[in-house]
Amino acid sequence: MSKLNEEAYTKIRAIADEVEKVIIGKREVVGLLLIALLSGGHILIEDVPGVGKTTLATALGKSMGLDCKRAQFTPDVMASDITGFTMFNKETNEFEYRRGLVMCNIFLADEINRTSPKTQSALLESMEEKTVTIDSKIHHLPSPFMVIATQNEVGYVGTYPLPEAQLDRFLMKISMGYPTISQEIEIISDRKHGNPISGITPICDKEQINDIIEGVREINIEDNIYEYIVKLVSATREHNNVKLGASPRASLMLMRASQSCAFVSGRGYVIPEDVQKMFPYVIAHRLILTQDAKIRRISETSVLSEILKSINPPYTGKGA
Repeated sequence: MSKLNEEAYTKIRAIADEVEKVIIGKREVVGLLLIALLSGGHILIEDVPGVGKTTLATALGKSMGLDCKRAQFTPDVMASDITGFTMFNKETNEFEYRRGLVMCNIFLADEINRTSPKTQSALLESMEEKTVTIDSKIHHLPSPFMVIATQNEVGYVGTYPLPEAQLDRFLMKISMGYPTISQEIEIISDRKHGNPISGITPICDKEQINDIIEGVREINIEDNIYEYIVKLVSATREHNNVKLGASPRASLMLMRASQSCAFVSGRGYVIPEDVQKMFPYVIAHRLILTQDAKIRRISETSVLSEILKSINPPYTGKGA
C-alpha cells in the first residue's frame, strides 16, 4: 500500500478500536459497517431487541465526527418527516425547503419495518441517488451518506416487510447475535457509572472519510476477479432452489464490498478470499427461494455456500 493508503488504513483501524470500546466483542460486525460505509452502501441489521444495534450506529458516527440522526419508525411517521418538505414563508413571500431527518451523514432508521410502505419508499431515492426531490427540486444529501436500518427478527405483528426493491438497495444484511457470558459481564460492568459512548473520541472528520472512500475505489481488481464475481452472482439465477436470483446491481455491490474488504485487510488489491467473504453478506438478502426450498428449510446461506463450492476461484498470483 502507498503511504497515503497506510495512513487511511491506520485511521480505519483506530475507528474500529474506538467503536469497540462500546460494542464489546463484535469486531467483525464493526468491520462490516465500515466496509459498507467505504463502499458507499447501506446496511440492514436484523436481530432481536437489546443487542446494541442502535448503539453501534451511534458509536460509528461519533467516532468519525459525522452528523448522525435517528428516526424511530412507527406507523404514523410520514414520508415528509424523513425527506423534508416545503413551507411558505410570509416574510420572504417564497416557499422554503425544510430539511428532513435524512439530511445527515449517517441516518439510523430504527425498526424500519414498523412504518408504512409509503414512508419506507421515501428512502429509495436517498439510498440510490443520494438526493431527495421535493416539489420538483433536487436537494443533494451530505457526503458521505449511509443508511443503517434495523429490524427485529421476531414480533411480526404490526410490521410491514420490506419489499424486494428496497432490500436490493442495501449493500449488506447482517446480524449481531448475543454476546458471550464474559462479554456480557464486561458490558454491564462498563455501564455501572454511565454510558461509555460519551467517552468516544472522533478519529477523523467527514472530509477525511470522503478522501478514504475515494482511495478505496482505486483498490486494484484483476480481470479474472471481475469474471469470478459475475460467475458467482449469475449462478444464483440458475440454481434450482432459487426463484429470483441476484441482479447486476448485486455484482456491482459485491465488487465494491470486495474492494473495501481488501482495504480493511491492509491490501491494495482484491483476492478471491475477499469476494468469498463478502458474498453471503451482499447476496443472501437479494434471493427469493422457491416454495419447495422453503418447505425443505433450505436457507439462502446454504445455497450460497453450495455456489461457492461449485465455482473454482481464479489464481491471481497474490496471497493474503
